[in-house]
Amino acid sequence: MSTPDELAAWLRLTLIPGIGGEGQRRLLKACGAPEAIFSASGSALRGVLGSALAERLVGHDARTEIDAALAWAAQAGNHILTLADAAYPQALLTAADPPVLVYAKGDPERLALLNRPAFAIVGSRNATKQGEANATAFAQALAAAGLTIVSGLAAGIDAAAHRGALPEAASTIAVVGTGCDRIYPARNEALAREIAEKGVIVSEFPVGTPPLAANFPRRNRIIAGLARGCLVVEAARQSGSLITARLSAEAGREVFAIPGSIHSPQSRGCHALIKQGAKLVESAQDILEELRWERIVNPAAIANMAPVPEAETDPVLVALGGDPCDLDTLVGRTGLAVDALLARLLPLELDGRISQLPGGRYQRLN
Repeated sequence: MSTPDELAAWLRLTLIPGIGGEGQRRLLKACGAPEAIFSASGSALRGVLGSALAERLVGHDARTEIDAALAWAAQAGNHILTLADAAYPQALLTAADPPVLVYAKGDPERLALLNRPAFAIVGSRNATKQGEANATAFAQALAAAGLTIVSGLAAGIDAAAHRGALPEAASTIAVVGTGCDRIYPARNEALAREIAEKGVIVSEFPVGTPPLAANFPRRNRIIAGLARGCLVVEAARQSGSLITARLSAEAGREVFAIPGSIHSPQSRGCHALIKQGAKLVESAQDILEELRWERIVNPAAIANMAPVPEAETDPVLVALGGDPCDLDTLVGRTGLAVDALLARLLPLELDGRISQLPGGRYQRLN
Protein backbone atom coordinates (compact mmCIF):
# COMPACT_ATOMS: atom_id res chain seq x y z
CA MET A 1 0.00 0.00 0.00
CA SER A 2 1.09 3.61 -0.59
CA THR A 3 2.33 5.81 2.27
CA PRO A 4 0.09 8.75 3.27
CA ASP A 5 2.31 11.22 1.38
CA GLU A 6 2.35 9.04 -1.73
CA LEU A 7 -1.40 8.52 -1.50
CA ALA A 8 -1.95 12.27 -1.16
CA ALA A 9 -0.10 12.80 -4.45
CA TRP A 10 -2.21 10.11 -6.18
CA LEU A 11 -5.37 11.74 -4.85
CA ARG A 12 -4.29 15.19 -5.95
CA LEU A 13 -3.69 13.88 -9.47
CA THR A 14 -7.21 12.43 -9.71
CA LEU A 15 -8.93 15.45 -8.17
CA ILE A 16 -7.80 18.04 -10.72
CA PRO A 17 -10.84 18.90 -12.85
CA GLY A 18 -10.61 18.51 -16.59
CA ILE A 19 -7.61 16.20 -16.87
CA GLY A 20 -9.45 12.87 -16.79
CA GLY A 21 -8.15 9.33 -16.78
CA GLU A 22 -6.35 9.52 -20.11
CA GLY A 23 -4.46 12.67 -19.13
CA GLN A 24 -3.60 11.20 -15.74
CA ARG A 25 -2.13 8.10 -17.32
CA ARG A 26 -0.14 10.19 -19.83
CA LEU A 27 1.35 12.15 -16.95
CA LEU A 28 2.28 8.98 -15.10
CA LYS A 29 3.90 7.55 -18.22
CA ALA A 30 5.91 10.73 -18.79
CA CYS A 31 6.91 11.51 -15.20
CA GLY A 32 6.65 8.29 -13.23
CA ALA A 33 5.20 8.52 -9.72
CA PRO A 34 2.64 11.24 -8.95
CA GLU A 35 5.12 13.08 -6.70
CA ALA A 36 7.34 13.53 -9.75
CA ILE A 37 4.43 15.01 -11.71
CA PHE A 38 4.01 17.83 -9.22
CA SER A 39 7.73 18.59 -9.17
CA ALA A 40 8.09 18.48 -12.97
CA SER A 41 8.93 21.62 -14.94
CA GLY A 42 6.21 23.69 -16.56
CA SER A 43 7.53 22.90 -20.01
CA ALA A 44 7.39 19.15 -19.31
CA LEU A 45 3.80 19.42 -18.12
CA ARG A 46 2.78 21.57 -21.09
CA GLY A 47 4.29 18.97 -23.40
CA VAL A 48 1.91 16.36 -21.98
CA LEU A 49 -1.25 18.36 -21.26
CA GLY A 50 -1.03 21.64 -23.12
CA SER A 51 -0.78 25.07 -21.50
CA ALA A 52 -4.26 25.43 -19.98
CA LEU A 53 -4.38 22.06 -18.24
CA ALA A 54 -0.75 22.28 -17.14
CA GLU A 55 -1.51 25.61 -15.46
CA ARG A 56 -4.56 24.12 -13.78
CA LEU A 57 -2.52 21.17 -12.49
CA VAL A 58 0.04 23.44 -10.84
CA GLY A 59 -2.55 25.73 -9.30
CA HIS A 60 -4.97 23.12 -7.92
CA ASP A 61 -3.86 21.35 -4.74
CA ALA A 62 -7.30 20.00 -3.62
CA ARG A 63 -6.14 19.98 0.00
CA THR A 64 -9.66 19.82 1.46
CA GLU A 65 -10.68 16.87 -0.72
CA ILE A 66 -7.40 15.07 -0.08
CA ASP A 67 -7.76 15.44 3.69
CA ALA A 68 -11.33 14.13 3.51
CA ALA A 69 -10.21 11.09 1.49
CA LEU A 70 -7.30 10.33 3.82
CA ALA A 71 -9.56 10.62 6.86
CA TRP A 72 -12.04 8.23 5.23
CA ALA A 73 -9.26 5.75 4.35
CA ALA A 74 -8.01 5.81 7.94
CA GLN A 75 -11.27 4.24 9.12
CA ALA A 76 -11.46 0.47 9.48
CA GLY A 77 -12.62 -1.28 6.32
CA ASN A 78 -11.94 1.66 4.00
CA HIS A 79 -9.22 1.51 1.33
CA ILE A 80 -7.84 3.57 -1.55
CA LEU A 81 -6.08 1.43 -4.16
CA THR A 82 -3.80 2.98 -6.78
CA LEU A 83 -2.33 1.52 -9.93
CA ALA A 84 0.83 0.89 -7.91
CA ASP A 85 -0.93 -1.31 -5.34
CA ALA A 86 -0.96 -5.09 -5.65
CA ALA A 87 -4.60 -5.14 -4.51
CA TYR A 88 -5.69 -2.91 -7.41
CA PRO A 89 -8.04 -4.98 -9.64
CA GLN A 90 -5.80 -6.13 -12.47
CA ALA A 91 -8.73 -7.01 -14.74
CA LEU A 92 -9.41 -3.29 -15.15
CA LEU A 93 -6.06 -2.87 -16.88
CA THR A 94 -7.38 -4.80 -19.89
CA ALA A 95 -10.54 -2.65 -20.14
CA ALA A 96 -11.04 0.82 -21.58
CA ASP A 97 -10.03 3.82 -19.47
CA PRO A 98 -8.94 2.10 -16.23
CA PRO A 99 -9.18 4.46 -13.24
CA VAL A 100 -5.89 5.61 -11.73
CA LEU A 101 -7.25 4.76 -8.30
CA VAL A 102 -10.36 3.21 -6.78
CA TYR A 103 -12.00 3.56 -3.40
CA ALA A 104 -13.04 0.29 -1.78
CA LYS A 105 -15.06 -0.58 1.31
CA GLY A 106 -14.81 -4.03 2.85
CA ASP A 107 -12.88 -6.28 5.18
CA PRO A 108 -9.15 -6.29 4.24
CA GLU A 109 -9.27 -10.04 3.59
CA ARG A 110 -12.19 -9.56 1.20
CA LEU A 111 -10.18 -7.18 -1.00
CA ALA A 112 -8.81 -10.31 -2.65
CA LEU A 113 -12.20 -10.60 -4.38
CA LEU A 114 -11.12 -7.71 -6.63
CA ASN A 115 -8.59 -10.03 -8.24
CA ARG A 116 -10.68 -13.21 -8.32
CA PRO A 117 -12.55 -14.47 -11.40
CA ALA A 118 -15.77 -12.48 -11.59
CA PHE A 119 -18.99 -12.33 -13.58
CA ALA A 120 -21.41 -9.41 -13.97
CA ILE A 121 -25.19 -9.63 -13.64
CA VAL A 122 -27.15 -6.50 -14.47
CA GLY A 123 -30.64 -5.49 -15.48
CA SER A 124 -33.66 -3.30 -15.01
CA ARG A 125 -34.33 -1.23 -11.92
CA ASN A 126 -38.05 -1.83 -12.58
CA ALA A 127 -37.72 -5.59 -12.66
CA THR A 128 -40.52 -8.11 -12.51
CA LYS A 129 -40.64 -10.53 -9.60
CA GLN A 130 -39.66 -13.34 -11.94
CA GLY A 131 -36.72 -11.29 -13.21
CA GLU A 132 -35.49 -10.73 -9.68
CA ALA A 133 -35.91 -14.45 -8.93
CA ASN A 134 -33.88 -15.29 -12.03
CA ALA A 135 -31.11 -12.85 -11.06
CA THR A 136 -30.92 -14.30 -7.56
CA ALA A 137 -30.83 -17.89 -8.77
CA PHE A 138 -28.22 -17.28 -11.48
CA ALA A 139 -26.04 -15.29 -9.07
CA GLN A 140 -26.21 -17.97 -6.40
CA ALA A 141 -25.37 -20.73 -8.88
CA LEU A 142 -22.45 -18.86 -10.47
CA ALA A 143 -21.07 -17.80 -7.09
CA ALA A 144 -21.34 -21.40 -5.89
CA ALA A 145 -19.20 -22.32 -8.88
CA GLY A 146 -16.54 -19.86 -7.70
CA LEU A 147 -17.32 -16.71 -9.72
CA THR A 148 -17.58 -13.47 -7.77
CA ILE A 149 -20.75 -11.64 -8.85
CA VAL A 150 -20.34 -8.00 -9.88
CA SER A 151 -23.25 -5.60 -10.14
CA GLY A 152 -24.18 -1.97 -9.51
CA LEU A 153 -26.21 -1.94 -6.25
CA ALA A 154 -29.21 -0.50 -8.09
CA ALA A 155 -32.76 -1.48 -7.24
CA GLY A 156 -34.26 -4.45 -9.05
CA ILE A 157 -31.97 -6.90 -10.84
CA ASP A 158 -28.70 -5.58 -9.37
CA ALA A 159 -29.88 -5.91 -5.78
CA ALA A 160 -31.30 -9.38 -6.45
CA ALA A 161 -27.97 -10.53 -7.94
CA HIS A 162 -26.02 -9.26 -4.92
CA ARG A 163 -28.40 -11.03 -2.55
CA GLY A 164 -28.07 -14.29 -4.44
CA ALA A 165 -24.27 -14.25 -4.27
CA LEU A 166 -23.77 -13.05 -0.69
CA PRO A 167 -24.15 -16.46 1.04
CA GLU A 168 -21.42 -18.00 -1.15
CA ALA A 169 -17.67 -17.82 -0.54
CA ALA A 170 -17.09 -16.11 -3.89
CA SER A 171 -19.56 -13.43 -2.75
CA THR A 172 -20.11 -10.16 -4.58
CA ILE A 173 -18.68 -6.78 -5.60
CA ALA A 174 -20.91 -3.70 -5.79
CA VAL A 175 -19.65 -0.95 -8.10
CA VAL A 176 -21.36 2.31 -7.19
CA GLY A 177 -21.86 5.61 -8.98
CA THR A 178 -21.38 7.67 -5.82
CA GLY A 179 -18.63 8.02 -3.26
CA CYS A 180 -18.13 4.87 -1.18
CA ASP A 181 -19.42 6.83 1.81
CA ARG A 182 -22.84 7.26 0.15
CA ILE A 183 -25.56 4.65 -0.31
CA TYR A 184 -27.84 4.95 -3.33
CA PRO A 185 -30.64 4.12 -3.50
CA ALA A 186 -31.38 4.53 0.22
CA ARG A 187 -33.58 1.42 0.19
CA ASN A 188 -30.43 -0.67 -0.32
CA GLU A 189 -28.74 0.54 2.88
CA ALA A 190 -29.01 -2.81 4.66
CA LEU A 191 -27.82 -4.64 1.55
CA ALA A 192 -24.83 -2.30 1.20
CA ARG A 193 -23.83 -2.93 4.80
CA GLU A 194 -23.97 -6.67 4.24
CA ILE A 195 -21.87 -6.36 1.09
CA ALA A 196 -19.29 -4.31 3.01
CA GLU A 197 -19.09 -7.17 5.54
CA LYS A 198 -19.03 -10.13 3.16
CA GLY A 199 -17.91 -8.63 -0.15
CA VAL A 200 -16.53 -5.32 -1.45
CA ILE A 201 -18.02 -1.97 -2.47
CA VAL A 202 -15.98 -0.14 -5.12
CA SER A 203 -16.07 3.34 -6.65
CA GLU A 204 -13.78 5.54 -8.69
CA PHE A 205 -15.57 8.64 -7.40
CA PRO A 206 -14.21 10.69 -4.47
CA VAL A 207 -15.84 10.43 -1.06
CA GLY A 208 -18.85 12.67 -0.80
CA THR A 209 -19.80 12.33 -4.48
CA PRO A 210 -23.62 12.37 -4.80
CA PRO A 211 -25.61 10.19 -7.25
CA LEU A 212 -25.18 12.32 -10.38
CA ALA A 213 -26.72 10.92 -13.58
CA ALA A 214 -23.44 11.23 -15.52
CA ASN A 215 -21.65 8.96 -13.04
CA PHE A 216 -23.60 5.80 -13.77
CA PRO A 217 -22.46 5.15 -17.37
CA ARG A 218 -18.89 5.56 -16.07
CA ARG A 219 -19.68 3.16 -13.24
CA ASN A 220 -20.87 0.64 -15.84
CA ARG A 221 -17.44 0.43 -17.49
CA ILE A 222 -15.95 -0.66 -14.13
CA ILE A 223 -18.59 -3.40 -13.83
CA ALA A 224 -17.74 -4.58 -17.34
CA GLY A 225 -14.00 -4.36 -16.76
CA LEU A 226 -13.97 -6.42 -13.58
CA ALA A 227 -15.87 -9.36 -15.03
CA ARG A 228 -15.16 -12.18 -17.48
CA GLY A 229 -18.66 -11.89 -18.86
CA CYS A 230 -21.96 -10.10 -18.40
CA LEU A 231 -25.51 -11.41 -18.09
CA VAL A 232 -28.44 -9.07 -18.74
CA VAL A 233 -31.52 -10.47 -17.01
CA GLU A 234 -34.17 -7.90 -17.93
CA ALA A 235 -33.78 -4.60 -19.76
CA ALA A 236 -35.88 -2.13 -21.68
CA ARG A 237 -34.52 -0.82 -24.98
CA GLN A 238 -33.01 2.29 -23.34
CA SER A 239 -31.71 0.55 -20.22
CA GLY A 240 -28.31 1.47 -18.81
CA SER A 241 -27.68 -2.28 -18.61
CA LEU A 242 -27.22 -2.26 -22.38
CA ILE A 243 -24.33 0.17 -21.89
CA THR A 244 -22.69 -2.36 -19.58
CA ALA A 245 -23.27 -5.09 -22.14
CA ARG A 246 -21.76 -2.98 -24.94
CA LEU A 247 -18.72 -2.11 -22.83
CA SER A 248 -18.30 -5.79 -21.94
CA ALA A 249 -18.29 -6.74 -25.60
CA GLU A 250 -15.83 -3.95 -26.45
CA ALA A 251 -13.53 -5.21 -23.70
CA GLY A 252 -13.60 -8.72 -25.19
CA ARG A 253 -15.89 -10.17 -22.53
CA GLU A 254 -18.74 -12.59 -23.23
CA VAL A 255 -22.27 -11.16 -23.20
CA PHE A 256 -25.33 -13.22 -22.27
CA ALA A 257 -29.05 -12.43 -22.10
CA ILE A 258 -32.15 -14.16 -20.78
CA PRO A 259 -35.06 -14.11 -23.26
CA GLY A 260 -38.62 -13.26 -22.26
CA SER A 261 -42.06 -12.65 -23.65
CA ILE A 262 -42.14 -10.78 -26.95
CA HIS A 263 -44.84 -8.60 -25.41
CA SER A 264 -42.90 -7.57 -22.30
CA PRO A 265 -41.09 -4.18 -22.41
CA GLN A 266 -38.52 -5.58 -19.99
CA SER A 267 -37.53 -8.25 -22.50
CA ARG A 268 -36.90 -5.98 -25.46
CA GLY A 269 -33.39 -4.97 -24.45
CA CYS A 270 -32.42 -8.61 -23.96
CA HIS A 271 -33.89 -9.59 -27.31
CA ALA A 272 -32.00 -6.75 -29.00
CA LEU A 273 -28.75 -8.03 -27.45
CA ILE A 274 -29.46 -11.56 -28.65
CA LYS A 275 -30.05 -10.26 -32.17
CA GLN A 276 -26.67 -8.49 -31.94
CA GLY A 277 -24.86 -11.69 -30.98
CA ALA A 278 -25.30 -12.08 -27.22
CA LYS A 279 -25.63 -15.69 -26.08
CA LEU A 280 -29.17 -16.72 -25.19
CA VAL A 281 -29.15 -18.54 -21.84
CA GLU A 282 -31.75 -20.52 -19.93
CA SER A 283 -29.60 -21.70 -17.02
CA ALA A 284 -26.38 -20.87 -15.22
CA GLN A 285 -24.90 -24.03 -16.70
CA ASP A 286 -25.15 -22.41 -20.15
CA ILE A 287 -22.86 -19.63 -18.91
CA LEU A 288 -20.38 -21.95 -17.19
CA GLU A 289 -20.07 -24.04 -20.34
CA GLU A 290 -19.55 -20.99 -22.56
CA LEU A 291 -16.86 -19.68 -20.19
CA ARG A 292 -15.35 -23.17 -20.00
CA TRP A 293 -15.49 -22.79 -16.26
CA GLU A 294 -14.91 -26.05 -14.42
CA ARG A 295 -14.30 -25.04 -10.83
CA ILE A 296 -17.22 -26.12 -8.66
CA VAL A 297 -17.12 -24.97 -5.04
CA ASN A 298 -20.50 -26.25 -3.91
CA PRO A 299 -21.98 -28.80 -6.35
CA ALA A 300 -25.21 -29.11 -4.36
CA ALA A 301 -25.92 -25.40 -4.76
CA ILE A 302 -25.91 -25.61 -8.55
CA ALA A 303 -27.77 -28.88 -8.94
CA ASN A 304 -30.71 -26.83 -10.14
CA MET A 305 -29.19 -23.94 -12.10
CA ALA A 306 -32.39 -22.24 -13.25
CA PRO A 307 -35.11 -20.95 -10.93
CA VAL A 308 -38.19 -23.09 -10.82
CA PRO A 309 -41.32 -20.93 -10.89
CA GLU A 310 -43.75 -21.54 -8.08
CA ALA A 311 -46.84 -23.43 -9.11
CA GLU A 312 -49.41 -20.81 -10.08
CA THR A 313 -52.76 -21.15 -8.32
CA ASP A 314 -54.45 -17.84 -9.18
CA PRO A 315 -57.01 -18.75 -11.88
CA VAL A 316 -56.75 -15.32 -13.53
CA LEU A 317 -52.98 -15.59 -13.94
CA VAL A 318 -53.35 -19.15 -15.20
CA ALA A 319 -55.91 -17.94 -17.72
CA LEU A 320 -53.66 -15.09 -18.89
CA GLY A 321 -50.81 -17.41 -19.79
CA GLY A 322 -47.82 -15.77 -21.46
CA ASP A 323 -49.48 -13.62 -24.12
CA PRO A 324 -51.66 -10.49 -23.98
CA CYS A 325 -55.32 -11.22 -23.53
CA ASP A 326 -58.45 -9.04 -23.78
CA LEU A 327 -61.24 -8.92 -21.21
CA ASP A 328 -63.76 -10.92 -23.23
CA THR A 329 -61.29 -13.76 -23.71
CA LEU A 330 -60.51 -13.79 -19.98
CA VAL A 331 -64.21 -13.92 -19.15
CA GLY A 332 -64.52 -16.98 -21.38
CA ARG A 333 -61.42 -18.67 -19.91
CA THR A 334 -62.22 -18.01 -16.25
CA GLY A 335 -66.01 -18.15 -16.24
CA LEU A 336 -66.08 -15.02 -14.07
CA ALA A 337 -68.48 -12.13 -14.60
CA VAL A 338 -66.90 -8.92 -15.90
CA ASP A 339 -67.27 -7.06 -12.57
CA ALA A 340 -65.78 -9.96 -10.62
CA LEU A 341 -62.93 -10.29 -13.12
CA LEU A 342 -62.09 -6.57 -12.96
CA ALA A 343 -62.06 -6.81 -9.16
CA ARG A 344 -59.44 -9.58 -9.46
CA LEU A 345 -57.36 -7.79 -12.11
CA LEU A 346 -56.86 -4.52 -10.20
CA PRO A 347 -54.95 -5.96 -7.18
CA LEU A 348 -52.85 -8.09 -9.54
CA GLU A 349 -51.92 -4.92 -11.45
CA LEU A 350 -51.13 -3.01 -8.24
CA ASP A 351 -48.98 -5.92 -7.09
CA GLY A 352 -46.94 -5.82 -10.30
CA ARG A 353 -48.13 -9.22 -11.46
CA ILE A 354 -49.87 -7.95 -14.61
CA SER A 355 -49.87 -4.85 -16.81
CA GLN A 356 -52.74 -3.25 -18.71
CA LEU A 357 -51.90 -2.64 -22.37
CA PRO A 358 -53.49 -0.34 -24.96
CA GLY A 359 -56.73 -1.70 -26.37
CA GLY A 360 -57.98 -3.10 -23.07
CA ARG A 361 -55.61 -6.08 -23.08
CA TYR A 362 -53.72 -7.47 -20.11
CA GLN A 363 -50.19 -8.92 -19.99
CA ARG A 364 -48.82 -11.19 -17.29
CA LEU A 365 -45.44 -9.93 -16.04
CA ASN A 366 -44.21 -12.82 -13.92
